[in-house]
Amino acid sequence: MNNQYRLYPYRWVVLAVFMFINLTIQILWISYAPITGPAAMFYGVSDLQIGWLAMSFMIAFIPLSIPVSWVIDTYGFRLAVSIGAILMGVFGLLRGLAGTSYNTVLLATIGIAAAQPFLLNAWTKVPANWFSIEERATAVGMVTLSNLVGTALGMVLTPVLIESMSIPNVQLIFGGVAALSAVLFVVLARETPPTPPCPAGQEVRALMLDGLKNAAKNRYFWIYLAVSFIGLGVFNGITTWVESIIRPRGFTPTDAGTLGALMLAGGVIGAVVIPPFSDRQHKRKRFILMGFVLTIPFLIGLTYGTSLWVLLISAFGLGFFLTSAMPIGMQYAAEITRPTPEGTSNGLIQLFGQASVVFVYIMEAVKTPEGSFTPALLLALGLLVLGTFLITRLKDPEFETPTSEPSLSVD
Repeated sequence: MNNQYRLYPYRWVVLAVFMFINLTIQILWISYAPITGPAAMFYGVSDLQIGWLAMSFMIAFIPLSIPVSWVIDTYGFRLAVSIGAILMGVFGLLRGLAGTSYNTVLLATIGIAAAQPFLLNAWTKVPANWFSIEERATAVGMVTLSNLVGTALGMVLTPVLIESMSIPNVQLIFGGVAALSAVLFVVLARETPPTPPCPAGQEVRALMLDGLKNAAKNRYFWIYLAVSFIGLGVFNGITTWVESIIRPRGFTPTDAGTLGALMLAGGVIGAVVIPPFSDRQHKRKRFILMGFVLTIPFLIGLTYGTSLWVLLISAFGLGFFLTSAMPIGMQYAAEITRPTPEGTSNGLIQLFGQASVVFVYIMEAVKTPEGSFTPALLLALGLLVLGTFLITRLKDPEFETPTSEPSLSVD
């Protein structure tokens, strides 16, 4: 029947393998951040050159985001994400085989970075194809969760593993896990269920070019793009420089890994707990605003804290509130720009977020001669205040209710 739509249990399999590859690429992205100092000594380069291994992901994203979004919206997420997964697995293994050559490591990292847009830009496309509209922010939240878990694992495991093995061997292990996740996605992922997961009016999308024009005319979307630039800039900046931020206060790479992991653990919990409330209440703005406002006091703690417990509490709270706003914001953008394709709206958000590499670079550039990142963290505070003001200018989307009487069943 044309008016029949269903939710299939297999949607959780598709979501799970998608989450797994998002998890592994985050490990590959962040694994040098908590060992910036030791890695710089190992390769004979500066801290900034190690920082480029993380920043290259953001730089590569900028020219690739729009073309990749076109591929996702034209050929489907399964083909597009499979391309990214294969790139990630191949170059992840090559980076582990690079030995002591920093240049080879950088080239392999660029290859991994080229894979990232294929994964990140499909964050809302997978839920749109498989989940009902009431579940989509939750599903995006689970993908966000997988990214945070991957980043946390990279933060915690890397400093521990380099105590018993070389940095190249650690990278080879991470590359092997990435290759496994790529194989599982290619084998198990499906583009769409046998029947739609929602009424036709909730799944239709325009062609990409028309979708871009539609999104460009929406002032709320432009405001949210600025908000995402700020939020992801602060998150990526602290994550990239976590070891360098706390090193001048007398803390070790292991402490940095613990702090970064706790920030991401808070993010995991926030991404799981908060989006379902947004879905149930059919409200987005209030939860995005709450995330930014409540991040501010914890960033102050991270800026001025000198004891480890203050830093750990601050990191957890910052991760919980800032990260919980991200999946809700992505779903908000998909809803206010309908019928713009999810891959297009998601890709533009990720593009603006990754463009925050400018802020990540500025953070290192404005550190004091003694190596303190306090000026950079104060700049981040100012940006969060600006982001809070911008969020107050947003307007919640109108949720549609089916006018016909189709039945929704869960097999």
